[in-house]
Amino acid sequence: MLSPLPLISAPPVAFGHPLPLPDSYSIWPYQARFRQAAQVVATGIFEALDDDLDPYVLLLAIPADPHEETTTVCLEPEDCGFDAAAFTGAIARGQYLQLTSEWAPSDPEVMPEPVIQRRQHAMGLRRSVQEVLEELDNQGKRVSFAGFPIQIDRHFVIPVLQLNRKVMNSYPTLQPNRFYTDGRVLPHSLLKAAIVRFNEECLKSLTEPEPGSGLLVRPRDTDELIRAAGQLFMDTPAQDIGMNPSMAKLFATCNTISSLRYEGAEGVGKMMLARRGHPNLTEIFALTCPTPLTDYRAVRKLLEMTTEDVSLLADAENVYALGRQVGHYDTTREDLFVINFVNHYAWEFQHDGHVLMRAHYGLPSLPRTHLNRNKFRRDLKRTFQLTDLDKVERLWDVVQEASRQKHGTLLVITTEALAEADRLKLQCTLIEPVPLTPLITSLVTAIDGAVLLDPDAYCYSIGVILDGKASGHGNSTRGARFNSAVRYVDSSPYPCIAIVVSEDGLVDVVTKESLREE
Repeated sequence: MLSPLPLISAPPVAFGHPLPLPDSYSIWPYQARFRQAAQVVATGIFEALDDDLDPYVLLLAIPADPHEETTTVCLEPEDCGFDAAAFTGAIARGQYLQLTSEWAPSDPEVMPEPVIQRRQHAMGLRRSVQEVLEELDNQGKRVSFAGFPIQIDRHFVIPVLQLNRKVMNSYPTLQPNRFYTDGRVLPHSLLKAAIVRFNEECLKSLTEPEPGSGLLVRPRDTDELIRAAGQLFMDTPAQDIGMNPSMAKLFATCNTISSLRYEGAEGVGKMMLARRGHPNLTEIFALTCPTPLTDYRAVRKLLEMTTEDVSLLADAENVYALGRQVGHYDTTREDLFVINFVNHYAWEFQHDGHVLMRAHYGLPSLPRTHLNRNKFRRDLKRTFQLTDLDKVERLWDVVQEASRQKHGTLLVITTEALAEADRLKLQCTLIEPVPLTPLITSLVTAIDGAVLLDPDAYCYSIGVILDGKASGHGNSTRGARFNSAVRYVDSSPYPCIAIVVSEDGLVDVVTKESLREE
């Protein structure tokens, strides 16, 4: 069963002051307002995961009775780019899928037969609409995902979420078409889990009276929804190795273990998840009494024994040994996973050497390349009016090399790099101006402090201790490096950009515009 979720809505209105009804509508009075509110939620979720996903939400309404001539397929908005006629056969196709598909057995004591039939009918219709969407997308720039149909008046209303196809396909995933034992979709990636959570929000909202009318109910915030998606995604490895996902609670377990210190040291190490006796694991020594993963401090202590080659071996419920991977792993099995504890409160979920999800202070994220090339170009153009492709590429190479610095670093690009180097000469190391290459970048970012350079990629000082006035744009959950960059950029009278590379691999590009957008 879907967990109860709050209503998606636009900002609430005062009680006792109902919204005026629009002059015209095709399905129900607040359809446009509902779509706009759903768009806000989708934008929050997917732009937080990757701002190039470019989410777009539309509503598809299919007549509940295909024989009623006065009821037609409707789209909100009408100019969304789809031809409504393409969906005219969706109901009949949905009924066929309902009759021919294999459904997971349901307990009639928990869910009465009429409810089961309605649910299966809705799922068949959803599959039918998804087939049409895939044909219409037809290798276009966007990929569409159909939500769960809800009947409103004489239509089945289906929210449709569209994302950038190229960006979606750039992330590694597990194999698709996975399901819980009760037939619910089991996500094969963090993005898919986020889509599921978004659809759940829409489902709950559409079942409320007058969805979109703007009553005093607010949606969950973006971070909460992304955390819920991460929790859902981590059910996948638990089920793949034969464990009960609801009992394993891997997402919460990994967050807690990563948050603990042992004798003051932050948790670093690896844990492999697989059934005991997996052909690609060998045990160095076993624990007489396996340690439950929920005994967080004991697991954290055991992590101290792991090395680059030796990992804890666990079955999603207990740590049973220390060992290592051997032989050639058949990746299609998808029953051997790695949890890599990077540092304090940061961990990664991996399969076959690919990072599928990162979590930092309990918030999941996609395994993005450290920097977004297009966004970096836009920031350079907006800040410095820099459009020379050679200079842009030179700066990109410098930033890419800096992002590989294991202990983190800070770059500051400013038009007044020479003047700033002279002003801060008592709290930095001045060097003869030199154009940064990847080799020089790797050398100058190896020490503490910022590296000061201009838009031509010439470096003037290293090990810079930045100054700047405190502002309201800092983040108490981030370190001194990030907050000093924010203070400097916010206070600087000159155009500047700061690139902050954290020890856990996060990369932030701080500009005056990004601070104003917070």
